[in-house]
Amino acid sequence: MEEQFDFDFNEVLNEFRNGKRLTGKDGLLAPLIKQLTEAALEAEVESHIAQDVLNGNTNRRNGVNRKTIKGTSDGSFELETPRDRNGTFEPQIVKKHQTTLSYEIEEKILSMYGLGMSYTDITKHIEEIYQVSISTATISTITDKIIDKVKQWQARPLDSIYPFVWLDAIHYKIKEGGKYVSKAVYTVLGVNMEGKKDILGLYLSESEGANFWLSVLTDLNNRGLQDILIASVDGLKGFPEAINSTFPDAKIQLCIVHMVRNSLKLVPWKDYKAVTADLKRIYQSISEQEASLELDRFVEKWDDKYPQISKSWRTHWVNLITIFDYPADIRKVIYTTNAIESLNSVIRKSVKTRKVFPSDDAALKVVFLAIEAASKKWTMPIRNWKPALNRFMIEFEEQLAPHI
Repeated sequence: MEEQFDFDFNEVLNEFRNGKRLTGKDGLLAPLIKQLTEAALEAEVESHIAQDVLNGNTNRRNGVNRKTIKGTSDGSFELETPRDRNGTFEPQIVKKHQTTLSYEIEEKILSMYGLGMSYTDITKHIEEIYQVSISTATISTITDKIIDKVKQWQARPLDSIYPFVWLDAIHYKIKEGGKYVSKAVYTVLGVNMEGKKDILGLYLSESEGANFWLSVLTDLNNRGLQDILIASVDGLKGFPEAINSTFPDAKIQLCIVHMVRNSLKLVPWKDYKAVTADLKRIYQSISEQEASLELDRFVEKWDDKYPQISKSWRTHWVNLITIFDYPADIRKVIYTTNAIESLNSVIRKSVKTRKVFPSDDAALKVVFLAIEAASKKWTMPIRNWKPALNRFMIEFEEQLAPHI
């Protein structure tokens, strides 16, 4: 049956010339969109019923359901969705619980929001691209949909083992109780048995501490994570103990990047390159013995100026030298996968235009969108993974056996 439309193009063109908007509330396109959508739904239901009959089932039309379809341009219209007697018809062009036809625009908004653009900038860009006027309140409503997605993602089951896991936090200013306080957004990044990176969790707390990390690790355990081979952490006091209380067999490797960065905080530019080069000799040594000798040389050369550096390295030495327990194949993975730092740079790029956040949810939305965008590129195993996995199989045979 050919669908007949009462839409008059010339009439719409005349109204457009007289100043009436195509989009927005009471826009000229709304009636056309309604007719085209309902025509497509009619075709869908007729096809569904015909297929039912061919399959030997009795089925026929059974009236319509009505719902309001909202657009990101603040326009809306009532849509009539046909029903069938058997209740088996599932519309595809506008699904049962769908209330907007603006998925493409919504995706663009979420993409721009994830890149760090403000509501005002997003509004301008959407109007330039689509000639659609959109309010900041509408943008907020669209981005708020991310929160439910974040909650589902945070509760998803995990693999039983991850050979390598990084745990880190970035601090942001977030409004709470009428004032801005510093809060930590915790990220847990793992490498699975296939060598692919995976964000295991995203958490938010007022301050970074071993007690909160313990709750994070407990959550990971409750979601199915049974074991970690090597955990890379920063120098937070009590962090190794928090990990080993949940994953007693995990080896702790203090993050070299954090150690070097903290060591250089008080070093002026004139000594920066020289100190960096001497620290590199320590952590890139062939063995623990060589690293210890390089640290002694560092002490002789720099302790008069920067005694706090060697003191910090000696304090954390037991967790810095874990890397020397393993052969070159595993070390390459540890060294070349500064993955958490790479991830943090993506997150910082997304939030650099935002000095503060109005709420916890606002911070989580931006960080989640940033890591979601980053993770789309993680389609291949990390570099040097296969030789490292072979070594893992030898070095951690008993730990890996239950999971293979």
